[in-house]
Amino acid sequence: MATFAKSTFNASIYSASRPTYPSQLFEYIFDFHRRGSKLNKPQWERAVDVGCGTGQATAHLQPFREVIGVDPSLGMLEQAQASLVGSPQTKSSGPMYNFAQGSAEDLRKAVPEDGSVDLLIAAQAAHWFDWNKVWPEMSRVLRPGGTAAFWIYAEFRLTKYPMLGPLITAYAQGTDPVHSVGPYFQRPGRTILERYLVDVPEPPKDGGLEELTRVYFCGEDIPTVIPKDAPVHSVLMRKEMKWRDLLAYFRTWSSLHTYHERYPDDLKKEEDTRFLKEDLLHGLEPKDELQGGDIAIRFWKDLRQGALEATPGAPVGPEDVVLVEWPVALLLTRKH
Repeated sequence: MATFAKSTFNASIYSASRPTYPSQLFEYIFDFHRRGSKLNKPQWERAVDVGCGTGQATAHLQPFREVIGVDPSLGMLEQAQASLVGSPQTKSSGPMYNFAQGSAEDLRKAVPEDGSVDLLIAAQAAHWFDWNKVWPEMSRVLRPGGTAAFWIYAEFRLTKYPMLGPLITAYAQGTDPVHSVGPYFQRPGRTILERYLVDVPEPPKDGGLEELTRVYFCGEDIPTVIPKDAPVHSVLMRKEMKWRDLLAYFRTWSSLHTYHERYPDDLKKEEDTRFLKEDLLHGLEPKDELQGGDIAIRFWKDLRQGALEATPGAPVGPEDVVLVEWPVALLLTRKH
């Protein structure tokens, strides 16, 4: 994505503020791989993480002897390498990590050998792919019996405050160019994510890949775009966050960066004084993060105000904890 290549993008802040992937998701993928194809026993030699970012998903590929992280952004790759290769755990045990700049459409720099990859994953990246180029490349690099797994997490939910869903949708997916960041996401990629990857085409029948297995971890609140016969499981991706950390997460959104390029004066808007006195009194340093009047602060305070109105006395201070969840769409295939 273009935002991640900009000089103003901070990979460290991005990594610290983003949700992490649960081990249960990887166990589901590994179990799919373990079952293998009818003709080929699965192997556990090489895994590739395409669009690896800062390495949050890469770190879970421990069962494999070699792990290759691929990303278009050098800043992301440097952060991933620092966190994985430099850690005491990986120095003493675990996979051998390698990193290469590249894309899902062209993996020849990272994986020049045909038929050499046992598991290829893409976390929160598949909505950007050009599938006319990706499917042939998957067919090339996967070993017979190899698995490809692509997943995204969709719009966040505040588990205890479902009534705030329309407010979240209006901010994140709305069309108002002044009061919503929705118009500033890169399309059509963001639309494909919002539609839970249902628009991802099936692999070509002559490419040696199985028909996609489409799985959704969204709980009982099932989005209308999901096929009625699709497997639906409980939400896996949850995180207890301080309210101030939720604001930090909002500030990692690419659409917010683009919005402020379009409306730089929004960052100079007068202070939103809702909760301000309490925030400065009870919030921890750095307190300047809790101040301001830009669109992200306004949305953050709208959510807190909405939570209080729905549940009087609800803990909405900056250091109070709120449960956040993200529905996940997962696509799986194997090479015959």
